[in-house]
Amino acid sequence: MKLVKIVYRAENIIDANLVKAALEQAGIEAYVSGEYLTGVVGPLLAWDLVTVMVAESDIERAAPVVESVDRDLRQHRDTSRPDTVAGGKPIPT
Repeated sequence: MKLVKIVYRAENIIDANLVKAALEQAGIEAYVSGEYLTGVVGPLLAWDLVTVMVAESDIERAAPVVESVDRDLRQHRDTSRPDTVAGGKPIPT
């Protein structure tokens, strides 16, 4: 039996599956946990329920992949908000 560790706490199911897909593309087996719980407790209470896990032996290889995807997701969120412009800089008022 493999020991698995959490490498990412997702904001939502989509982010978790994007991280999982990137890890698998890098040759690292990954698992999403808690994705079915979010519908039970509702969207506001689901924080920290959805996680991405990898084998303990893959944590070091997974870290840069997870960091890259997380950075891209954060940048996308920042640039898609109506009060920001490309690059995540606030729009002058």
